[in-house]
Amino acid sequence: MNKALVLKDIHKVFNKGTVNEKVALNGLSIELDPGDFVTIIGGNGAGKSTMLNAIAGVWPVDSGQIIVNGEDITSLPEHKRAMYLGRVFQDPMTGTAATMDIEENMALAYRRGRKRTLKRGLTKEERDLFKEKLATLDLGLEERMTTKVGLLSGGQRQAVTLLMASLKKPELLLLDEHTAALDPKTAAKVLEISDQIINEYHLTAMMVTHNMKDAIVHGNRLIMMNEGRIIYDVRGEEKKNLHVKDLLTKFEEVSGTEFANDRMMLS
Repeated sequence: MNKALVLKDIHKVFNKGTVNEKVALNGLSIELDPGDFVTIIGGNGAGKSTMLNAIAGVWPVDSGQIIVNGEDITSLPEHKRAMYLGRVFQDPMTGTAATMDIEENMALAYRRGRKRTLKRGLTKEERDLFKEKLATLDLGLEERMTTKVGLLSGGQRQAVTLLMASLKKPELLLLDEHTAALDPKTAAKVLEISDQIINEYHLTAMMVTHNMKDAIVHGNRLIMMNEGRIIYDVRGEEKKNLHVKDLLTKFEEVSGTEFANDRMMLS
């Protein structure tokens, strides 16, 4: 069986040869099995979001290989990788079109990768499907399908974006601090919806988070990054039994430095 994701010795340096040179990914390697839900933590500049951007093809990597379900996508441009990936960003405003209805946004996501035709509007079948999917969120949005997305709260918008990102059952779902801009109660609801969607569709997912407790509670595997590589990888029972202090101790042990990220420490 193919691995859901293989990152093989990925290197990325920004502003090479200048005073602003920054080694962002430094020999990064990881393999994900189908159905893995990996949470990703690390200090500022550890390479967490850089890794997701590398997978999504936001810019080319300097060297290494990116393989999704047996397909080498290393040299594919970003728009061609969209058929393999779903992504939810930190900013609830990203990933949806504010001036379009909920159902129109969902139709765009649902038709992604299909041949464009001149046929406008939604079919009854599409509308029924979207209504059914929205009802699973338990936010009453199935009764507001013609509401402009720009009128939704941040949490409602992230929930819709999650649905959109998973409608086509992507090979890999990338969650980039997707609850960081939300208040704690709303963040908890969006995480609950994330778990529900990942479980229901049996998705393989990677979630960058600044909240160590969330990283422990969610998913079946946790990785810690530092200076562009993975320094700790834990799964199963061992992961479930972790406490925040264990992660801090582990970080200091493996990296030889104290964990310097106030936002993460406070959460």
